[in-house]
Amino acid sequence: MAKKLVYIISDIDKALEFEWAATYLSPYFDMKFILLNPADSDLENFLKKNNIPVYRVIYRGKMNLIPAFTDVYQILKKIKPDIVHCHLLTANIIGLSAAKLAKVKKRIYTRHHSSYHHIYHKHGIIYDKLSNKLATNIIAISPIVKDILVKWEKVPEKKVKIIPHGLPENLFNNINDEDIVLIKTKYNLHGYKPVIGVISRFTEWKGVQYIIPAFKLLVDEYPNAKLVLANAIGDYESEINKLLMQLPRDSYVKINFEPNMPALFKTFNVFVHTPIDNHSEAFGQVYIEALAAGIPMVCTLSGIANECAKHLENAIVVDYKNTDAIYNGIKVILENKNIRDKLIKNAPISVKQYTVENKFNLLKNLYDE
Repeated sequence: MAKKLVYIISDIDKALEFEWAATYLSPYFDMKFILLNPADSDLENFLKKNNIPVYRVIYRGKMNLIPAFTDVYQILKKIKPDIVHCHLLTANIIGLSAAKLAKVKKRIYTRHHSSYHHIYHKHGIIYDKLSNKLATNIIAISPIVKDILVKWEKVPEKKVKIIPHGLPENLFNNINDEDIVLIKTKYNLHGYKPVIGVISRFTEWKGVQYIIPAFKLLVDEYPNAKLVLANAIGDYESEINKLLMQLPRDSYVKINFEPNMPALFKTFNVFVHTPIDNHSEAFGQVYIEALAAGIPMVCTLSGIANECAKHLENAIVVDYKNTDAIYNGIKVILENKNIRDKLIKNAPISVKQYTVENKFNLLKNLYDE
């Protein structure tokens, strides 16, 4: 008889990661989902369409905490799962607590953030430590997250398992030229070169504030350069907008959301990602995406880049908070064909281990222990 596996997820509308989880794991487990959301979502609709049982528990904020906890507890008592796996802070607090009360023996949560609470919201450390205590197993999505858990929060090392994120193996292999043309038309990229791509929320620790001045130096030498800022929303937006005002208006474009990210990557001549330290990124999916796509990258080392980005081998690695280094790194890629070709060749090879299949095989093994 298949083990009963319940995923509890909070505050998610659409997330390919959980669609992939449902697709890969449901043949091996009696799998169900509990979604803590204020209303229906793309994820809920995907699960229903694929006949995967899903419960929606209304959660709009802290005023729903007790009712949501009660609902989740009652669902778990009814299902009697062997394993509960929680994702994101609200789901961790409600789901792990309800699972412990319901006497679920295997209680797992994935740590999707790194040092954020320690640096920016210290009250959140209380919730992290509560989650650490309630869980029987914790998944760290990169070695730096394991360091935060073990060294900063004193979690027993045997409780933590590193399972990195991954991509579908052929994500960048079957992109139609027509899709790339559509993206260029949609964002007015035709006739601009080089196109410098940034996919990053506007928040202080992402380091976008160091990329824009570097691009300002670049556009003086390359008048047809264009800066693409995707996922361009966040709590640092006003500061970023002040910097953008110093650029020619037609030299940049902001994109809040683009569903066809593989095609967007293929419009970039250079990709730049520069978090401000080695631990702010918990993983940094864009590192893996840029490398898998074979886009020459200028980056700082944070999250999974600590493991996979190698200077002058598959990327140009620069110092933190260093506009001049970012500018010089972009120039190296644009002006040194030998280095550029080497990066393009080595990049996809260097991330072959970061696949969806590997990730869910490791998860399956953990569930089966």
